Amino acid sequence: MSTHAHATVADKLLRLLYERREGFVTMHELAAAAGASAAAGEQALVALRRRGQQVEVSPGQGVRLVRPVALDARLIEHELGTRRVGRHVLCFNEVDSTNNVARDAARQKHADGLAVLAESQRKGRGRLGRRWISPAGTNVLMSVLLIDRGERLAHEAVTIVAGLAVAEGVDQLLNLFCGLRWPNDVLIDGRKAAGVLVELSAAPSGRAVVVGIGINTNACPPASRLAAPATSLAERVGEPVERIEVARAVLRRLDAWVECIEDRRLEELREAWLSRCGMIHERLTVQCGGHRYVGRAVDIHPLEGLVLVGDHGERIHLPAETSTLV
Repeated sequence: MSTHAHATVADKLLRLLYERREGFVTMHELAAAAGASAAAGEQALVALRRRGQQVEVSPGQGVRLVRPVALDARLIEHELGTRRVGRHVLCFNEVDSTNNVARDAARQKHADGLAVLAESQRKGRGRLGRRWISPAGTNVLMSVLLIDRGERLAHEAVTIVAGLAVAEGVDQLLNLFCGLRWPNDVLIDGRKAAGVLVELSAAPSGRAVVVGIGINTNACPPASRLAAPATSLAERVGEPVERIEVARAVLRRLDAWVECIEDRRLEELREAWLSRCGMIHERLTVQCGGHRYVGRAVDIHPLEGLVLVGDHGERIHLPAETSTLV
C-alpha cells in the first residue's frame, strides 16, 4: 500500500477514534470503518503515533486516543464550515513563531484564510515585543493569515474581532463567560486567559494581515513570569480541554466577524465587544507614542480605537497597535 493510502487510512482511524471520545474501539471495527485490512489498520496506528498521537491499547477492549489529543490539521478542518478563515490548516510540532509561518505563507497562492498552529514556539511573542510563554503541547498557539486586497481590514478592527472571536468561541464551547479588556486581553473572572497580536506586512497580492492568538487552554505560565494574574480554561472547567475544539470554535467566530468587518457592520461589532468589556467609565492611564494619556474611557470603536475623555473635556483617540494600559 502506498504512503498516501496509509495516510488516508490513518486519517479515517483518527477521526473515528476522536469522535468516539473516551470509548475503546476494537481493531476489527476500526479496520471495517476505514475499509482496510487489520494489517493496514495496525500500520495506520503506527502512523498516528508518528504524528504525535498517543494511542492506548487494551487487549480486551481495543484502542483509544489519549486525551487531549495532539493538534491535527485534518481534525480541525473536518466539517469546519467556514467561508474564509481556516480553509487550510497547518499544524507543527515546533516553530519560531506561528505568526512568522503565516506571514511567510503570504507569498504562496491561495494562502488567504490559512490557519497555522504549533505545539510550541521557540520565539513566541505578544504585543510590544513581549514574550508569549506557553508550555509545550498544552495550549492553542494559532495564527490566521488574511490577504487584504482592498485595505478593508483595518488593524484596529481586526484586533477587536480577534479578541471577540476568542471570547465567544470559548463561551459557546465551554459555557465560560469571557470578558474583554482593550486592546487584546481575554479575561475570565479578571484573570488573563488569552491574548491576540495582529501584525501587518506587504504581500504579493495585497497586504498580509496576520492574526496571532494564544489561549491558555490546559496550562498557564508560572506567576513569576507574568505581570498580571492568569488562568487556563482547564482550571476553570476542572478538567483537560480538547484544543482541537477550542481552535475550531474560535476559527468559526473569527470567520463570522471578519465578514462583518468587510461588510462594514461596525456598529454590530462595537456593541458585541462592549457587551463583554468592563472598562467603560473607568479612569485609565494609557501609554502611546511616548506619551501618557489619562482619562475616562467612554467608547471603544472598531476603527478609532479607545476613546478617552480627559480632565478638561477633550476626547482622545488611542490606537490599539501602539497603545498599552499602564
